[in-house]
Amino acid sequence: MDIKELLKSVKDGGLTVEEAESLLNKASFDEMGFAKIDTGRKARTGRSEVIYCQGKTDEHLLKIFERIYEAEGEVLGTRASEDQFKIIAGRFPQVKYNSVSRIIKIEKPKEQIGCIAVCTAGTADIAVAEEAAETAEFFGNKVVRVYDVGVCGIHRLLGRLDIIKQANCIIAVAGMEGALAGVLGGLVDKPVIAVPTSVGYGANFGGLSALLTMINSCSNGVAVTNIDNGYGAGYIASQINELGVK
Repeated sequence: MDIKELLKSVKDGGLTVEEAESLLNKASFDEMGFAKIDTGRKARTGRSEVIYCQGKTDEHLLKIFERIYEAEGEVLGTRASEDQFKIIAGRFPQVKYNSVSRIIKIEKPKEQIGCIAVCTAGTADIAVAEEAAETAEFFGNKVVRVYDVGVCGIHRLLGRLDIIKQANCIIAVAGMEGALAGVLGGLVDKPVIAVPTSVGYGANFGGLSALLTMINSCSNGVAVTNIDNGYGAGYIASQINELGVK
């Protein structure tokens, strides 16, 4: 329950002032020894903690997943492996896994608001794009996917421009030289979140060439995330989109 919901519950008589005070005074994190679950994050930011699964032991991941699910009734985990999914599914058979985005989740039904366009230069960028798209959808945003519209066949992008322009913000996912974000920035009147990917040949330097192109773009309204950071793009796009529908 975030602060607005808490105050509304007091107003409507669902909670007494004393009960609300007790909840507000509750520790803002849950100590687990190996981890500290940020139980106050939703109240502060409007969104609960997300699990970065990669590198966690099976035992730690399962306990963290259980604790967040107990508190929130839903969980989003990024960079999960197939084996990690099987571990979680043994405890939560309702959990869903996308082997492309590597997202694992249990999700409450929610209204999808506004519109975010997630665009890729090529099909090799789809894994990062899906991480962004699924993150945004988990946080309650409508997402339109526009894939394989890179600059070497720019007519493909122009053919979908009317759909892209309807979005409140655009995520541009590209490897190689990363030109897609700058092109989109010159065609739309909405913020463009550029995501460089590690897709490319040797001189791509694991996504560095795309990153440098994007941060040096002369197009206005282009902001850049870290290499392959689809989650970060989906999160900030959610915040922008929500502003666009208020």
